[in-house]
Amino acid sequence: MFFKRKNETNFTIEPLKPEDYHKCSNIWNMKTQPLAEIWRAEIASGIRLVYIYKINGEFIGEGALVLDTGDPDYTVSGKRVYVSRMIVKKEYRNRGIGSEILKFLIDKAKAMGYSEMTIGVDKDNTNALHLYRKFGFTEVLFDGADENGEYFKLMKRI
Repeated sequence: MFFKRKNETNFTIEPLKPEDYHKCSNIWNMKTQPLAEIWRAEIASGIRLVYIYKINGEFIGEGALVLDTGDPDYTVSGKRVYVSRMIVKKEYRNRGIGSEILKFLIDKAKAMGYSEMTIGVDKDNTNALHLYRKFGFTEVLFDGADENGEYFKLMKRI
């Protein structure tokens, strides 16, 4: 499935091919991210579906749908899917790209038959919180902290 914005021919959102995973380093630093190899394995197993936002073929942003996290707050088989790795390359932020990716993921999850979506977000990430609330992620499933800090688990019915 490819997605193009009207009147813009150089922009696409397309599924990540596992052999292109290394190209995500154009968006985020794969060497310093301790979960990078776990995500690679999830992609290979089919439980993590990654979609890449490209401009002229360059990886600019990504978002993923995770079908099984092992945490029922985040995923319930056939009902609830988890949005993960919503990220846009730093110099392309605040241009609506995150909104485009999130809208794409919502439409994709609906087409796959899911009725709920969840997302985790750090409490101090005000830009992300604003975006997720704007798109209807308003039901708080968890408000707490772990070793990485305070965060919310948010849900949206689709």
